[in-house]
Amino acid sequence: MSGTDTTRLLPTSDTVEGAVDYKNRPALRVSHGGWRSALFIVGVEVAERIAYYGIASNLISYLTGPLGQSTAAAAANVNTWAGVTSLLPLAGALVADSFLGRYRTIVVASLIYILGLAFLSLSALLPSLDSLNCGTTMERKLCHSSHVQVILFFFALYLVAIGQSGHKPCVQAFGADQFDGQDPEELKAKSSFFNWWYFSMCLGAATAVSALNYIQDYLNWALGFGVPCIIMFIALVIFLLGTRTYRYMIKSEERSPFVRIGGVFATAARNWRTSASAIVAEQDANGILPRRGLRFLDKALVAPDGSKKDGRICSMEDVEEAKSVVRLFPIWATCLVYAIVFAQSSTFFTKQGVTMDRSIGSSFSIPAASLQSFISIFIVIFIPIYDRLLVPFSRSITGKPAGISILQRIGIGLFISTLAMVIAAVVESKRLEVALEHGLIDLPHVTVPMSVWWLIPQYALFGISDVFTMVGLQEFFYDQVPSELRSIGASLYLSIFGVGSLLSSFLVSSLDKATNVDGQDSWFANNLNRAHLDYFYWLLAALSALGFALFAYFSGFYVYTRKNAI
Repeated sequence: MSGTDTTRLLPTSDTVEGAVDYKNRPALRVSHGGWRSALFIVGVEVAERIAYYGIASNLISYLTGPLGQSTAAAAANVNTWAGVTSLLPLAGALVADSFLGRYRTIVVASLIYILGLAFLSLSALLPSLDSLNCGTTMERKLCHSSHVQVILFFFALYLVAIGQSGHKPCVQAFGADQFDGQDPEELKAKSSFFNWWYFSMCLGAATAVSALNYIQDYLNWALGFGVPCIIMFIALVIFLLGTRTYRYMIKSEERSPFVRIGGVFATAARNWRTSASAIVAEQDANGILPRRGLRFLDKALVAPDGSKKDGRICSMEDVEEAKSVVRLFPIWATCLVYAIVFAQSSTFFTKQGVTMDRSIGSSFSIPAASLQSFISIFIVIFIPIYDRLLVPFSRSITGKPAGISILQRIGIGLFISTLAMVIAAVVESKRLEVALEHGLIDLPHVTVPMSVWWLIPQYALFGISDVFTMVGLQEFFYDQVPSELRSIGASLYLSIFGVGSLLSSFLVSSLDKATNVDGQDSWFANNLNRAHLDYFYWLLAALSALGFALFAYFSGFYVYTRKNAI
């Protein structure tokens, strides 16, 4: 089950090379893995997305409502939590790839996740010290919560983050493990798996945003946090039911990939004085053709001064493995602005929606946080179009299995996200004009007579850009890391959004202080009619354009480690 059996499997038409079943017997292609097993794994991911977005999508409303925080402080707290939640999977992936294995890590992480959700629901049940004077979040009245409630809430919130740290990097990698990349038919299925995986994720997110946000805003916060807890428990049970059908990857007999890659950097650093001629001589002696790029790491091929007396040299395979990881960094770094932009959909977009006309008919008002469901809705609509129409069409032109390369797919999404921020800035400028025309500048609790549907285009473009960039990044970091580090690959993808969220928090806090001087209102003033979110959006649009240009530049030099990614 853990995949620690190191028995070498003979490749046959009936067994899957490098994989075993839950009893460490050779995995049979007809009874283990494939879509049959992947569906169990997709189910637990849908539940996790419901749980995550059930918290994240409306977190800013809970912080500014029941917990009584300012808009800027709440946005910073949301971004910080989202950042930590996306960075911790690096630790979870390390545990999975080095110790527990993906299956056991998913089970343990799910239990922690469920415990965190239970505590979160409990914290919402605790009465605040001034509960009699608290209104609902939709009335936008502030409460003064008790210290116990606040401490328990944030403890539960970060317990959920710890649970996700093991869950997030392993579930997708474990799902992709159910398809054999050496089998032509299963290779095609694996390519589609990433598309339909994200489709399922967004279906869960749409469910959470549309249903749970309504429960939280109009019924009860404790119930709104409790429902995801129950759903996660049911999903864990379903995941366990699939245990007998899964394929478990055999752990390599070789040294840990962390040790191998770390050894390359250590040896290269120790050999920093080694001349280029010594490296060339070593390569010639071993019949190795010199390769372009990252020549510094080639110093790990020889001992200091060309001596091998201590035997501390690395193989060409180890050096190339280290280079493949280093080459990921420019792509990772140039996507950070995309992550900063992505963070706004659950913070300031929601606060904008609160001020606008959200009524449908005479008696129903859309919860502002539910607008985020349009991102998922457009993803759910666009993924089948992309997978069934655009991919076959582009494949007929380019001859590539996926139609376009992974980096081309990511780049298209980055460009679309830039357009989304331009539209967001224009719409916010229009909202401020309407507020000024109707004399609402100093009346923040009065609804601005501008339909909330004006926000739909920016949400729609976010959804379409996600189909390109999000899915592309998932496939890129899974495919381009060494096979033994695929949980790490998934966590590297997530770390983009972790660092991006933290950068967003830093950016908001810095701009809040910088613009709140000499009696002027901050760009993020609690009264959004006096704030200038439009300036912030224009800034993000400019940064996005710069990030896209840098991404296009570095993509031109990237060398794929696997041909099927091209």
